[in-house]
Amino acid sequence: MGKSPKLIQSIERSAALLEIIAQQGGGARLKDLATISGLGKTTAHNILQTLEYLGYVHRRPGDMRYHLGGRILNLARIVGDDHLLRDRIRPVLEIIAQESHATVYLGVPSGDETAYLDIVDLEEPNIAASRLMSREKLEGSAVGLVFLAFVPGLGQRVLTTRSNALNDATLAEIENVRIKGYALDLETYHPGINAVAIPLRESGEVRASIAVAGPAQKFPRHRLIRLAWIMMKHVERANIQ
Repeated sequence: MGKSPKLIQSIERSAALLEIIAQQGGGARLKDLATISGLGKTTAHNILQTLEYLGYVHRRPGDMRYHLGGRILNLARIVGDDHLLRDRIRPVLEIIAQESHATVYLGVPSGDETAYLDIVDLEEPNIAASRLMSREKLEGSAVGLVFLAFVPGLGQRVLTTRSNALNDATLAEIENVRIKGYALDLETYHPGINAVAIPLRESGEVRASIAVAGPAQKFPRHRLIRLAWIMMKHVERANIQ
């Protein structure tokens, strides 16, 4: 047998706490986590604080339990169920495309980038299909701003790979997205193209984003804001949230 590797205790403990949270149905109190893991309450709390900062666990308002965070769910998504998500959301994308006469995107976080699982363009479906699974940096695009605003720890992940990516203007825009619930891209990412994006949640976690985009002259700011609320209503009616 091969020689046993030298294990790093803090990583062992972090993994154990994440596994316990999963075994407890996705949420567990600090007291229970400390008891089951055999860790001291202070040690468990310090590890959980680090995991929370990085986005691997989080706490919901009014709930003392620690829940698995968006970055864990993102890892799970990478290994498995993109097709299920795309098939389930496709009818909503088609309705939005018919009403907006715009190109509609379904994006998911993938590391420190956005990956597009589906694109609906009723006028140019072949071009839309050719752009599937394309990737973009998070900073700047409407979909990326949604993820930076609502997926804990993602901004920190971006800064570890692109230290100057999030300037003061971008950070202010991210905060604006948190307040308003949607993100606008007014010719920032692609000259001549405007876009708006909303978050798509499952069990309170932002799992994906839906966006509409089109020529800036055809889709000015006020129209994009109206489309954001229309998209939210369609998502709510489809019982996706």
